[in-house]
Order: sequence, then C-alpha cells, then structure tokens
Amino acid sequence: MNEHEYVRHFTALVELEREEQMRLHEEEMQRLSGREREEKGRAFMRMKGKSQGLGLGGKHLVRFRKQNKGKDNETLPDSEIEVGVLVLISKPGTSPWDEDNPTGTVAEKTSYSITVAFDDAPPVFVFRKDLRIDLFVNDITFQRMIEALKNFRRLPSVKKAKLLGNATPAFDKLREPEPETGFFNAKLNNSQREAVLRCLAARDFFLIHGPPGTGKTIACIEIIAQLVEHEREQKRNSKILAAADSNVAVDNLVERLDEIGVEVVRIGHPARVIPSLRRRSLDYLVQAVPEYIKAQELRKKANAIKERMKAFSVPEMRWRRGLSDETIMQLASEGKTTRGIPREKIAGMRNWLDLKHGTDKLFSDARALEERAVKMIIHDAEVICATNSTVGSEILKGERFDFAVIDEATQSTEPSSLISVLKAKRFIMAGDHKQLPPTILNDEAARGNLSKSLFERLLELHGAKIRAMLDVQYRMNEEIAEFPSKEFYGGKLKADASVKGHNLLDLLPEPNLGLKPEDAKPFLFVDTGGSEGYRERTRAGSTSKENAGEAELVVAIAERLLSLGVKPEDIAVISPYVDQIARIKKEFRVEGLEIKTVDGFQGREKEVVIVSFVRSNKSGEVGFLRDLRRLNVSITRAKRKLVLIGDSRTLESEGCYKRLIELAKARGGYKKLAQ
Repeated sequence: MNEHEYVRHFTALVELEREEQMRLHEEEMQRLSGREREEKGRAFMRMKGKSQGLGLGGKHLVRFRKQNKGKDNETLPDSEIEVGVLVLISKPGTSPWDEDNPTGTVAEKTSYSITVAFDDAPPVFVFRKDLRIDLFVNDITFQRMIEALKNFRRLPSVKKAKLLGNATPAFDKLREPEPETGFFNAKLNNSQREAVLRCLAARDFFLIHGPPGTGKTIACIEIIAQLVEHEREQKRNSKILAAADSNVAVDNLVERLDEIGVEVVRIGHPARVIPSLRRRSLDYLVQAVPEYIKAQELRKKANAIKERMKAFSVPEMRWRRGLSDETIMQLASEGKTTRGIPREKIAGMRNWLDLKHGTDKLFSDARALEERAVKMIIHDAEVICATNSTVGSEILKGERFDFAVIDEATQSTEPSSLISVLKAKRFIMAGDHKQLPPTILNDEAARGNLSKSLFERLLELHGAKIRAMLDVQYRMNEEIAEFPSKEFYGGKLKADASVKGHNLLDLLPEPNLGLKPEDAKPFLFVDTGGSEGYRERTRAGSTSKENAGEAELVVAIAERLLSLGVKPEDIAVISPYVDQIARIKKEFRVEGLEIKTVDGFQGREKEVVIVSFVRSNKSGEVGFLRDLRRLNVSITRAKRKLVLIGDSRTLESEGCYKRLIELAKARGGYKKLAQ
C-alpha cells in the first residue's frame, strides 16, 4: 500500500480498538456491581485511604487498605490491579462515573494495601471509609499512536519507501571487533555477536529474532553499549533511545544499562518505575538540578501568596459586575466606585488581583525553570529509556534520536512501535514473532492485522537480509527445548551446556527417597484420555472454559512437588483459559506459587511449570489453542521440569499437538491416567 493508504488503514484500526476497549470497560462497570468486579479482579471494595505525603515528581500518595473487621491486616483478593495501572476512586452511594471521582496511578502494591499516586491533591473523601477502587482505562496511548501515524507522512520519502517495502534497506561494511576486547560482554555467543555486528552495520533498521531464553535483551544491551562507547570516543553527544511496550521490559533495560555504567535516564510516571530503579528516573534526577530547586522555591513562595489572597475579595461575577481587571485596578487607584460596588470591595479585588498577578508570574517562572532542568537531564543522558507510549509524550516532543533499540517488539502493535521508530534515524527491533502477538479486542481490527507487529511485517517484506536469529538458549533442559526447536525454529535452537542437563533433582534436598521415575523426567505429558471426569465446561454467562478434573490434577501435582521439597516460588501453573485459572486459584493457594494465564506469563520463566490445556470434548474442538504461538509460549516457560495436562483425543485434532504427544511418548515422558 502507499503512504496514504497505510496511514488511513492503521488510523481506522486504532480507532476501532480504542472504541472497543472503552466500550467493553464502560459496559462492564455499568453492568456489574462493585462486588462482581472485585470477584473478576478488576476492583477493590471496602477500602479506606490514608495520606502518605508527597512522592517523586510531587505526586500525592494515598495508601488504601481493606477496612478491618476484627483483622489486623486483611489480604487483598487476587486482582489485575497492579503497579502502574490507572484506577478510579469512588465513594459509597455514588456512580463511579461521577465527575468528582479522581483517577490515579498505582505506585506500590503489597498483600494488604495499594498506594495510589495522584497528580493533584485528591478530594477529601478518599480518606474516608467504604471506598471502591476500579481498574480504569486511559486512551492516551491510542491518541499517541494516531499522532505517530500523522507524523509518518512527514518522513523523508526514502525512509517511507523502506518501511513500506518499496526500497531496500542499506548497510555499511561489517566491522570486526577483536575477539577478546571488542565486546563488552565477553560471554556473548557467536549468534549474539553476529547479531550485534549486523545491527551496527545497519543504516536503516535491523531485526534480532530471539526465541525463548536466547538472550535478545542481552544482545540489545551490547548494541547500546557499543553505540555509547563509539560516541564517547568521537566526543559526540548522540542520542540513543531504548524502548519497549511494557514498563517491565523498559525497567529490565534500565537495570542492565545501569549495571554497566551507562548514563541512563528512565522517563515515565514514577509509579510505573520499580523502586530499585527510581534513582535513574527523570523525576528523581531532576531534584538535584539547581534550576529545579529554584523552581520549587518559587512554587513555595507562590503558594504562600495564595494563602494571603484568601483575605481579599475574589473578583467573582456578583462583585465584578462586568468590569475588566484593568477597570477594577484603575478605579481602586483613583479611590472611585461604580455600579453600586462598595469602595472597599473594589480595593479588596485590586489587592486580590495584584497578588494573583504575582503568583501567576511565580508559577510561570517555576514552570520555565522546571522545563529547563528537565531538558538539561535529557541532554546529558547517554540513553533515554521509556515505553513506546511515553516516547510520544509531551516531555519528549521535541527530541530526536540517532538510534532507537526497541525490545519485545513483537508484543507491540505497529502503530505503537511507530511512536519510537519515527523518533530515530536508525532503529533495531528485538522480538520473536513465533510467540504471542499483542492482544486485540476488536474483531475487525484483528482481521485488519492490527495484531501483526511492525517486526513481523518488515521481516516478510525484506527477509533474512535484515534479520539475525539467536540460536543458543539458556533456559530449558534439552528435552523441554527439543519440541519447540523442531516445530517453531527449524531445529536450529540449541541448549547451552549450562542448562542442557539440569533437572528437578538439582532443586531437591538430599536424600529424597520418595521419588518416582516420572518425577525426574524434565518433560512429561499427562493424558486424561477424555474420561468423563475431565470434560471441559463453560460457565453460565462466560465465554471461557474450565475443566474440574484437570484443576484437581494440577493441585495434586503441585502438592507432590512441594512435598518433595520444591519451593513454591519455583513453580508456576499456567493455562490458556481465564476461567480455569480462576478455578485453580479457588482450590489452591500457596504463597509464592504463581497461577496465571499463558498470555499473562509470556516473557516469564520458572524452574517448574504445570500447564492445563483444558479442552476435552467429543468433537475434537480446540478453540483458540489452534493459535500455535500460544502453545509455543506454554511449553517454553519451564527451566527444569514441564508438566503438560490434556486430553490427547481432543488435542490431536491439531497436528502440532499430535506431534508433541508423539515426542513425549518417544522420550518416555508420557503418562496415561487410568480410566
């Protein structure tokens, strides 16, 4: 498509998705009670707030806990309300949609409380009892995507042609660093080194294809370190942007760059930055800049004057009676009155206006000083780190970068990635298009390929010349890695010697006399055989699935692992279906043991992973399990032991699952339950 079709196409898709997300959210908030929202993990009820003073960036912090009913600390229920999300606070007896209800960002979460950061002082009711806190949505990211699409039109023609596949990306000659000294990370394997060199030679863009556990973020860090060192040697101050779609991925970049001594600045809401990295955040760093310190002094002075203003008459309509500020000032200076306004009222309004002009000047000067301080921090940074959405914020509006490195790029929609891409002359994207794409809620937007990442589209357009694949993984035992390597990565994925043979036995205390042969198997498929006790079901009013038999089996397997001495924090239970996760959580709660959907566990890893596939029916219908990227994510999270639970009769209707089960049988990792 040409540039006009491209912009029109994606703008329409973004609008569809924005409207769908807002519609579904508002519909649920109106349809469900607060208690029902809490059961779904999207609200907290019976909360009470307590001020925690000011935090970074002058945010007002309020800590909310459950109202105690004879309990010292009531645990919060499982919830999607996590650090960094937007929440809406409402008081009892009102609709959450009342205009006085404030929104804030979750800055901290414990088992017993959440702390919310408000940009402005919240209304006093947030410190009362019986509050409701709802997960809220914000369409600012959608607005920034649409702005990026508008900016696409302003790109140079050559750059647009390359992004649209109408011209070929260019490369410089590969440089060859000395084997021992040319790389900052001496542990890089050959495929990582090749990827780094090819990225540095790219004059337009390059893709790092990183299958699970292959260290694509480590390769990104090496690229950034090479670029920073080159700029230091040239005594230049080139700008480098490191971005990703999620705050977790950005924080990972910040942490690794900080460890190797790069001057990195993390931009974003302080509440969305993990505490250990807040010293690298813009809001923290700016506090030491003299201009910022002066700005806070001016603000303090202005607020003191605002207190004095309370003693004088506010020039509101009933006293102003149509008079302009200039007329009031003139009348007061001449000691005159008009329109029946008492002389002392005119004098009082003049005093108020004098003070108001003074505070306006002080606040204006403070803002100018703060902006200057922020620009100084950004100018002196070697690397700026932010989410794609934040890259499109006002704070970086005028900034341009020489190089952008975008991690987890296959989890971003194309318009989201475009926000960062358009800020840089050259860019690198790292990701894995064989894993799950971004979730799209609107069916029409999904059919229009909004779920396809820019990474995947560029790979289809330009092929292997712009891609390097990392081929050594540092996560999985070789038996766990064998199937995904063959099925999704052309058999090229190899296990590093450090993980090749590690297994569950390494985690168990010595001696352990209760071991069964299946306990030691790194890869095990437990076949329920489609018996009646393991049939799937759909709850009334739900579109998800659950399987009571599989849930009980998950609990039994997890309890056995715990009894052998495996630590709860080393185990994860995952399933493709939300209702199955909810069922397992009701039946099984162990502090530290994670129970999440497959989609929610992408990018994560654990020593032991138990997967419940759920689907079991006579028609062989596997539903969205047919998306094999979800299977790939499911079977590549475990390091030492992977237990898969499913009905072979149902799953084998899809050839990939059939091959998975056949391999389990061939490797002695198959167990059929007694009927």
